[in-house]
Amino acid sequence: MTELLPTATGAETGRALRALTRGHRVEAAVTLFVLVVATVAGLFTPPIVGHIVDVVLDHRPPSAVTAPVLLLIVVALAQGVFSTLGGVLVARLGETMLATLRERVLGRALELPLGQVERAGSGDLVSRVSGDVAVVATTVRSVLPALASSGLTVGLTVIGLAALDWRFALAGLLAAPIQLYTLRWYLGRSVPVYAKQRIAEGARAQQLLDSIGGERTVRAFGLSVPHVSAVRQRSADALAYALRANRLATRFFGRLNMAEFVGLAAILATGFWLVRDGAVTVGATTAAALYFHRIFDPINMLLGLFDDAQEGGAGLARLVGVAETPLPPPGAAASPGDGSLSVEGVTFGYLPGRPVLHDISFRMADGEHVALVGTSGAGKTTLAKLIAGVHPAESGLIRVGGVEVADLDRRAVALVTQEVHVFAGTVLDDLRLAAPSTSAAAVRAALQQVGADRWVEALPDGTDTVVGEGGHPLTAMHAQQLALARLILADPRLAVLDEASAEAGSAGARQLELAAAAALAGRSALIVAHRLSQAAVADRVLVLDEGRIVEAGTHDELLRAGGGYSQLWQAWDGAREVAS
Repeated sequence: MTELLPTATGAETGRALRALTRGHRVEAAVTLFVLVVATVAGLFTPPIVGHIVDVVLDHRPPSAVTAPVLLLIVVALAQGVFSTLGGVLVARLGETMLATLRERVLGRALELPLGQVERAGSGDLVSRVSGDVAVVATTVRSVLPALASSGLTVGLTVIGLAALDWRFALAGLLAAPIQLYTLRWYLGRSVPVYAKQRIAEGARAQQLLDSIGGERTVRAFGLSVPHVSAVRQRSADALAYALRANRLATRFFGRLNMAEFVGLAAILATGFWLVRDGAVTVGATTAAALYFHRIFDPINMLLGLFDDAQEGGAGLARLVGVAETPLPPPGAAASPGDGSLSVEGVTFGYLPGRPVLHDISFRMADGEHVALVGTSGAGKTTLAKLIAGVHPAESGLIRVGGVEVADLDRRAVALVTQEVHVFAGTVLDDLRLAAPSTSAAAVRAALQQVGADRWVEALPDGTDTVVGEGGHPLTAMHAQQLALARLILADPRLAVLDEASAEAGSAGARQLELAAAAALAGRSALIVAHRLSQAAVADRVLVLDEGRIVEAGTHDELLRAGGGYSQLWQAWDGAREVAS
């Protein structure tokens, strides 16, 4: 059952933002000062233009216009310089805070219980650390500087408008009720839409990951049509919310245009009345109209940017939701006495009342290698995840070295799956993630042990070659060898291999089996066998069927028994001979 990671409330998001700004108060003060200077410089333009209008109407000599024009040039240059500098400072401050938030989100995601992340689905987490981060980053780079500049421009320009004549300010305020009503109408409808859109995009990402990641299984079982249909449905849901948001934005801007018409008409009517009575000059009225025109663009931008700000706010709330997710109380993190494994009466299901595993019990001695065999859906991967501590068992006990899995030091058990990730960075850094203090010599020894030393040395810069995202591409077999080398460096008491050679293809299968055998030497291992050749060399084989252990024994014992394992072996061995 899917349980999405939490999304922060408005109050929680606000607290997180205040916490992020505490260490940047000096930068924020300097940024605010620069933006105020830029806005104040711009306030001089309308009065200067109004003065030029009065000079022309009074038929003064052309020389009287020279000084105001030169002053306009100085004002324009000053405003341009300080506006640009202010935008850079706002973006820099925002990017710094966003980088801190990204680190917090990633750190908390790595600390969360694996079962919680699994229940949410990798698509939910991926959409947050990629899609939501991208949306928030766009908000920080473009929306935040514009919001800051527009807000100051509106506030200070209203003061300038009132300085000309208080009645001009009053006339301009006639647009405010329309704007406020429009904003309230828009926010009440857009906030839920944007929140649902982000969730729908996360569901779409999860469906894409499931369908593409399991492409071989989908093709093998003829599930292409339902998976394509599911992707289409998730995409349609996300598109529907995007279109709803676009329609709301269109109506929003149409109502803002009406407010602009009302305000400007009121300013011009007031100016006509005041000029007729001799209260102000035509130049002052011109300045008032320019002020209102100058203020309305920032107001429209300020209100219009709520569209982008709401999308960024929805993404920010999802990021803060991960960063603020409470962790379970820390346990004792005990180290096991050895690598022995005890599974007693374990039952587990992903949905209430629908168990996948039924009363599983078996023991594994320290240093023993046990293979799990069974058809797809028998429960092999689920059992492996329970032993690795990804999910807690509904009932029963799992102990490693006499210590319950929930209380184990995380380093005591290592899980290697067929979905191997190559981290962005050098080969050396990628391997040192398992043991940061490992020497370069120990890394090379681990690579040699899994048979990866030759191809790593053949890379452009050897172990200093950048791999992963944007780096040197690696084959599935090479990526799996790096994962096995990390296993050696991590040196757990118990290793759990879940079809760790499944993605290598037949050409690299034998090499990976040898690499896995080398990595498991001297430690206990539970192996979900993708190829029965792995089961043949294990100390013992457990056969699962519909979540139950139906056979147990050595490879030879199970062959002599003539049961389900024997039939699987004969079918697999026959297919292998035909292929060869």
